[in-house]
Amino acid sequence: MEMKNIFKITGTNNSTRLNLVFILVIFSFLFFKCEKDSGLPVDGDGNEYDTVVIGSQVWLAENLKTTKYNNGVSIPLITDNAQWTSMTSAAFCWYDNNPDYKEDYGALYNWYAVNSNTLCPVGWHVPTQEEWNTLNTYLGDLAGAKMKDRDERFWAARYTDCGTDDYGFKARPGGGRSNLDGHFGLIREVAGWWSTTKSITGKIIGIRIQDNFCEQEVINVNLSAGISIRCIKDE
Repeated sequence: MEMKNIFKITGTNNSTRLNLVFILVIFSFLFFKCEKDSGLPVDGDGNEYDTVVIGSQVWLAENLKTTKYNNGVSIPLITDNAQWTSMTSAAFCWYDNNPDYKEDYGALYNWYAVNSNTLCPVGWHVPTQEEWNTLNTYLGDLAGAKMKDRDERFWAARYTDCGTDDYGFKARPGGGRSNLDGHFGLIREVAGWWSTTKSITGKIIGIRIQDNFCEQEVINVNLSAGISIRCIKDE
Protein backbone atom coordinates (compact mmCIF):
# COMPACT_ATOMS: atom_id res chain seq x y z
CA MET A 1 0.00 0.00 0.00
CA GLU A 2 1.33 3.40 -0.90
CA MET A 3 1.97 5.75 2.04
CA LYS A 4 -0.17 8.48 0.46
CA ASN A 5 -3.24 6.23 0.62
CA ILE A 6 -3.11 5.42 4.35
CA PHE A 7 -5.19 8.45 5.34
CA LYS A 8 -7.24 8.64 2.13
CA ILE A 9 -10.93 9.41 2.84
CA THR A 10 -13.65 8.33 0.45
CA GLY A 11 -17.38 8.64 0.50
CA THR A 12 -17.47 11.40 3.10
CA ASN A 13 -18.56 15.01 3.06
CA ASN A 14 -16.41 18.04 3.84
CA SER A 15 -17.61 18.21 7.45
CA THR A 16 -16.52 14.65 8.14
CA ARG A 17 -13.14 15.33 6.52
CA LEU A 18 -12.59 18.40 8.69
CA ASN A 19 -13.57 16.54 11.85
CA LEU A 20 -11.12 13.74 11.09
CA VAL A 21 -8.31 16.18 10.33
CA PHE A 22 -9.03 17.98 13.60
CA ILE A 23 -8.87 14.72 15.57
CA LEU A 24 -5.57 13.79 13.94
CA VAL A 25 -4.08 17.19 14.78
CA ILE A 26 -5.15 16.93 18.42
CA PHE A 27 -3.81 13.37 18.66
CA SER A 28 -0.44 14.42 17.22
CA PHE A 29 -0.20 17.34 19.63
CA LEU A 30 -0.93 15.18 22.67
CA PHE A 31 1.43 12.44 21.50
CA PHE A 32 4.42 14.70 21.06
CA LYS A 33 3.64 16.62 24.25
CA CYS A 34 3.69 13.37 26.22
CA GLU A 35 6.94 12.35 24.56
CA LYS A 36 8.59 15.64 25.60
CA ASP A 37 7.12 16.08 29.08
CA SER A 38 9.02 13.61 31.27
CA GLY A 39 8.18 15.34 34.55
CA LEU A 40 11.87 15.84 35.31
CA PRO A 41 13.31 19.26 36.25
CA VAL A 42 14.34 21.28 33.20
CA ASP A 43 16.85 24.14 33.19
CA GLY A 44 17.04 27.22 30.99
CA ASP A 45 18.84 25.27 28.25
CA GLY A 46 16.24 22.50 28.23
CA ASN A 47 18.52 19.99 30.00
CA GLU A 48 16.62 17.45 32.08
CA TYR A 49 17.95 16.20 35.42
CA ASP A 50 17.48 13.00 37.38
CA THR A 51 16.47 13.53 41.01
CA VAL A 52 16.98 11.70 44.29
CA VAL A 53 15.03 11.71 47.57
CA ILE A 54 17.21 11.73 50.68
CA GLY A 55 15.28 11.96 53.93
CA SER A 56 12.84 14.87 53.66
CA GLN A 57 14.75 16.52 50.79
CA VAL A 58 14.71 16.13 47.02
CA TRP A 59 17.97 16.89 45.20
CA LEU A 60 19.16 16.92 41.62
CA ALA A 61 21.24 13.78 41.11
CA GLU A 62 23.84 15.65 39.04
CA ASN A 63 25.61 18.98 38.94
CA LEU A 64 23.95 21.92 37.22
CA LYS A 65 25.09 22.47 33.62
CA THR A 66 22.91 25.27 32.29
CA THR A 67 24.24 28.21 30.28
CA LYS A 68 21.01 30.15 30.78
CA TYR A 69 18.88 31.32 33.68
CA ASN A 70 15.49 29.64 33.99
CA ASN A 71 13.95 32.65 32.24
CA GLY A 72 15.98 31.94 29.10
CA VAL A 73 18.53 34.76 29.52
CA SER A 74 22.11 33.67 28.80
CA ILE A 75 24.76 33.66 31.52
CA PRO A 76 28.07 35.20 30.34
CA LEU A 77 30.68 32.58 29.50
CA ILE A 78 34.08 33.85 30.67
CA THR A 79 37.19 32.04 29.41
CA ASP A 80 39.89 34.67 30.02
CA ASN A 81 41.59 34.28 33.40
CA ALA A 82 42.09 37.97 34.14
CA GLN A 83 38.52 38.77 33.18
CA TRP A 84 37.23 35.96 35.41
CA THR A 85 39.02 37.27 38.50
CA SER A 86 37.77 40.82 37.93
CA MET A 87 34.12 39.88 37.48
CA THR A 88 31.60 41.47 39.84
CA SER A 89 28.64 40.12 37.91
CA ALA A 90 27.36 36.68 36.92
CA ALA A 91 29.62 34.30 35.00
CA PHE A 92 30.05 30.62 34.29
CA CYS A 93 32.64 28.43 32.60
CA TRP A 94 33.49 24.84 31.79
CA TYR A 95 36.44 23.31 33.60
CA ASP A 96 39.64 24.14 31.70
CA ASN A 97 37.37 25.96 29.21
CA ASN A 98 36.53 22.55 27.79
CA PRO A 99 32.80 21.81 27.25
CA ASP A 100 33.60 18.09 27.13
CA TYR A 101 33.41 18.19 30.94
CA LYS A 102 29.76 19.29 30.80
CA GLU A 103 27.99 15.94 30.94
CA ASP A 104 30.16 14.34 33.63
CA TYR A 105 30.80 17.29 35.94
CA GLY A 106 28.51 20.16 34.97
CA ALA A 107 29.55 23.83 34.85
CA LEU A 108 31.35 26.13 37.29
CA TYR A 109 29.62 29.33 38.45
CA ASN A 110 30.66 32.38 40.44
CA TRP A 111 28.66 33.76 43.37
CA TYR A 112 27.08 36.52 41.31
CA ALA A 113 25.39 33.90 39.13
CA VAL A 114 24.21 32.03 42.23
CA ASN A 115 22.85 35.24 43.72
CA SER A 116 20.52 35.73 40.73
CA ASN A 117 18.17 33.11 42.27
CA THR A 118 17.24 32.00 38.75
CA LEU A 119 19.92 29.42 37.96
CA CYS A 120 18.10 26.26 39.00
CA PRO A 121 15.07 24.81 37.23
CA VAL A 122 11.78 26.46 38.18
CA GLY A 123 10.65 25.03 41.53
CA TRP A 124 14.25 24.41 42.60
CA HIS A 125 16.96 26.54 44.25
CA VAL A 126 20.59 26.64 45.36
CA PRO A 127 20.57 25.24 48.93
CA THR A 128 21.28 27.20 52.09
CA GLN A 129 23.91 26.05 54.56
CA GLU A 130 21.07 24.83 56.77
CA GLU A 131 19.79 22.60 53.97
CA TRP A 132 23.27 21.17 53.45
CA ASN A 133 23.46 20.59 57.21
CA THR A 134 20.15 18.75 57.11
CA LEU A 135 21.55 16.44 54.45
CA ASN A 136 24.76 15.90 56.41
CA THR A 137 22.84 15.12 59.61
CA TYR A 138 20.59 12.64 57.84
CA LEU A 139 23.56 10.84 56.27
CA GLY A 140 25.44 10.71 59.57
CA ASP A 141 29.00 9.40 59.88
CA LEU A 142 31.04 9.35 56.67
CA ALA A 143 28.45 11.54 54.95
CA GLY A 144 30.89 12.38 52.16
CA ALA A 145 31.44 8.73 51.37
CA LYS A 146 27.70 8.17 51.19
CA MET A 147 27.43 10.95 48.59
CA LYS A 148 30.35 9.96 46.33
CA ASP A 149 29.65 8.45 42.93
CA ARG A 150 30.87 4.85 43.09
CA ASP A 151 32.25 4.99 39.55
CA GLU A 152 35.99 5.41 40.03
CA ARG A 153 36.40 6.85 36.53
CA PHE A 154 35.22 10.19 37.89
CA TRP A 155 37.73 10.30 40.75
CA ALA A 156 41.54 10.63 40.88
CA ALA A 157 43.89 7.67 41.07
CA ARG A 158 44.22 8.06 44.83
CA TYR A 159 40.45 7.58 45.20
CA THR A 160 39.81 5.46 48.28
CA ASP A 161 37.25 2.71 48.71
CA CYS A 162 35.12 4.87 51.02
CA GLY A 163 32.80 6.03 48.22
CA THR A 164 29.51 4.16 48.60
CA ASP A 165 26.84 6.52 47.15
CA ASP A 166 24.23 4.94 49.40
CA TYR A 167 21.36 7.14 48.21
CA GLY A 168 22.18 8.00 44.58
CA PHE A 169 23.47 11.55 45.13
CA LYS A 170 26.31 10.79 42.66
CA ALA A 171 28.76 13.39 43.92
CA ARG A 172 31.43 14.03 41.31
CA PRO A 173 34.56 16.15 41.75
CA GLY A 174 34.19 18.97 39.24
CA GLY A 175 37.15 20.93 40.61
CA GLY A 176 37.05 24.71 40.60
CA ARG A 177 38.36 27.99 39.23
CA SER A 178 40.54 30.29 41.32
CA ASN A 179 39.40 33.77 42.27
CA LEU A 180 43.09 34.80 42.47
CA ASP A 181 44.37 34.03 38.98
CA GLY A 182 41.51 32.31 37.16
CA HIS A 183 43.30 29.00 36.83
CA PHE A 184 41.52 25.67 37.07
CA GLY A 185 42.36 22.87 39.46
CA LEU A 186 41.35 19.76 41.39
CA ILE A 187 39.21 18.09 38.73
CA ARG A 188 38.60 14.48 39.79
CA GLU A 189 39.89 15.35 43.26
CA VAL A 190 37.46 17.77 44.94
CA ALA A 191 33.70 18.18 44.68
CA GLY A 192 32.64 21.63 45.84
CA TRP A 193 29.20 23.25 45.80
CA TRP A 194 27.79 26.67 46.60
CA SER A 195 25.28 27.45 49.31
CA THR A 196 23.45 30.77 49.50
CA THR A 197 24.61 31.50 53.05
CA LYS A 198 27.17 34.24 53.75
CA SER A 199 29.91 33.60 56.30
CA ILE A 200 31.03 36.05 58.96
CA THR A 201 34.09 36.81 56.82
CA GLY A 202 31.97 38.13 53.97
CA LYS A 203 32.59 35.04 51.88
CA ILE A 204 30.03 32.36 51.05
CA ILE A 205 29.64 29.02 52.77
CA GLY A 206 30.39 26.09 50.49
CA ILE A 207 30.43 22.31 50.86
CA ARG A 208 33.39 20.14 49.88
CA ILE A 209 34.13 16.44 49.49
CA GLN A 210 37.70 15.39 48.76
CA ASP A 211 38.77 12.26 46.93
CA ASN A 212 40.80 10.93 49.86
CA PHE A 213 38.45 11.97 52.65
CA CYS A 214 35.11 10.48 53.61
CA GLU A 215 33.37 13.37 55.36
CA GLN A 216 31.46 16.40 54.11
CA GLU A 217 33.34 19.63 54.91
CA VAL A 218 32.19 23.24 55.28
CA ILE A 219 34.39 25.84 53.52
CA ASN A 220 34.47 29.57 52.86
CA VAL A 221 34.37 30.48 49.18
CA ASN A 222 35.37 33.79 47.60
CA LEU A 223 32.64 35.47 45.54
CA SER A 224 34.77 35.34 42.38
CA ALA A 225 35.65 31.65 42.65
CA GLY A 226 34.03 29.11 40.35
CA ILE A 227 32.57 25.89 41.76
CA SER A 228 29.69 23.53 41.08
CA ILE A 229 26.00 23.78 41.97
CA ARG A 230 23.55 21.18 43.21
CA CYS A 231 19.94 22.30 43.30
CA ILE A 232 17.36 21.28 45.89
CA LYS A 233 13.59 21.24 45.39
CA ASP A 234 11.50 24.02 46.90
CA GLU A 235 9.42 22.94 49.88
